[in-house]
Amino acid sequence: MQLNGSEIIVECLKEQGVDTVFGYPGGAILNVYDALYKHADEITHILTSHEQGASHAADGYARATGKVGVCFATSGPGATNLVTGIATAYMDSIPVVAITCNVTVPLLGRDSFQEIDIAGITMPITKHNFIVKKVKDLADTIRRAFDIARNGRPGPVLVDITKDVTANEAEYIKQEPNLSRIEVPVSEQEIEIAATLIKESKKPYVFVGGGAVASEAHKELTTFVHKIHAPVTDSLMGKGAFSGEDELYTGMLGMHGTKTANFGVTECDLLIVVGARFSDRVTGNAKKFASNAKILQIDIDPAEINKNIRTHASVIGDVKLVLEKLNERLPEMKHTEWVEYIQGLKEKHPLTYHTESLTGPFIVEKIYEVTGGDAIIATEVGQHQMWAAQYYKYKEPRMLLTSGGLGTMGYGLGAALGAKMGCKDKIVINVAGDGCFRMNMNEIATATRHNIPIIQVVINNHVLGMVRQWQSLFYGKRYSATVLNDAVDFVKLAEAMGAKAYRVTKKEEFEPALREAIQLNIPVLIDCQIDSDDKVWPMVAPGAAISEAFSEEDLENK
Repeated sequence: MQLNGSEIIVECLKEQGVDTVFGYPGGAILNVYDALYKHADEITHILTSHEQGASHAADGYARATGKVGVCFATSGPGATNLVTGIATAYMDSIPVVAITCNVTVPLLGRDSFQEIDIAGITMPITKHNFIVKKVKDLADTIRRAFDIARNGRPGPVLVDITKDVTANEAEYIKQEPNLSRIEVPVSEQEIEIAATLIKESKKPYVFVGGGAVASEAHKELTTFVHKIHAPVTDSLMGKGAFSGEDELYTGMLGMHGTKTANFGVTECDLLIVVGARFSDRVTGNAKKFASNAKILQIDIDPAEINKNIRTHASVIGDVKLVLEKLNERLPEMKHTEWVEYIQGLKEKHPLTYHTESLTGPFIVEKIYEVTGGDAIIATEVGQHQMWAAQYYKYKEPRMLLTSGGLGTMGYGLGAALGAKMGCKDKIVINVAGDGCFRMNMNEIATATRHNIPIIQVVINNHVLGMVRQWQSLFYGKRYSATVLNDAVDFVKLAEAMGAKAYRVTKKEEFEPALREAIQLNIPVLIDCQIDSDDKVWPMVAPGAAISEAFSEEDLENK
């Protein structure tokens, strides 16, 4: 049938199973919004307060559901406002399709009103991008964009469409897409070498990254870990791929990882890396990382092998399929002495915090207790993010939504909105610091406009907490541009945007506020006032080995 380009876009989105789009209209994309208006009963559009919020919402939707997230923006500044969100998705390998519109073909390259080369701008931060200048190419381009976003190592794809393409007509023929991931062949030789290494190991350790979440390998990973009887650590992106409630779990690895994980990885003889990329925040001093171990890396992206850390062996392939093959080959194993040693480290080096006052760790532990570990937790970036990683036990994948690679302040609130739209039966809580919340706090208005019942918890220390922590430890307490002790009242601000709000200053006030927020099932903000000098412990100093992790007590005894 003959359809104009805007109608083709909507039909292609329906083909791909898209039920929600996040965006902000403008002149160049008006035709698309007109077509979307006619399909409002099939595709829900969430009008965010800012295009960056739309890109983070699409990202959060993708992380929480495992489906491709979609965002819309118009040309020029509308498109450039997506850039931070696209880069966030790129760094964390999140499948997002960003659809922007541009000026008409005759006006391209003439510095026309609101013209920008968004494809050129986003080239380094997308898995692929397209410029569509002919309506006959539109449907196939959108289908390719979704295939590229979801298959292999996932990532964001941008499709920029000229305005005349959205108005011109072409023949549209509906296609039934294959929404499952394309299987990447796995080398049997690599599997055999990996199985041999695992069988020979006396002190294996499993390090889990975001690739295990992306490949839906939760069950296979759990079987694998218990089969080889090895302790487990994870990266920020790997949270929940292996349950944080399991006795073999030892906490996060790296700069703010547990001493148990950091010391255990340093002492192991085989580090099995499952879908992780060896970020500098994980490895610390790369020359000293896991120096006693052979390293076996499992990853779908060959470019990650030997990029940051030299490996002894690797298996290229989808984590889920690789683990299935390894589970078939490996016998039941016991490393009782090694596991008991690691359990001893857990008892010797537990995570601790000051219990006499309201603190970030207390707030996160209370959220875990009240929700039973069943809430989706989004975060911004900083101290609160690390506390959310340390003190909430993620027992399933896709329960922590956080900007790991780019470290994007302002990410979490948009992501929480996207997650709630994708998982309406889940409690969704965004944990933010006051500095991060200021970045995109206008998205509270999005929550109230669309009645999206998310809970915004602000861990408010009136400073840029993580930067201040570094200034305290490494910059002689010179607090340059990190004090936020001003007249901004988050409770009044949230109420002005239509949300319910609470202020919490004491430990005993937090739980009742949280329980009421859950019961109300409306947009709620809880402003939690904590001390400006609370810190995240343990910590690895920049440039140090992870074996040199130190706690507050270590610092005091030094």
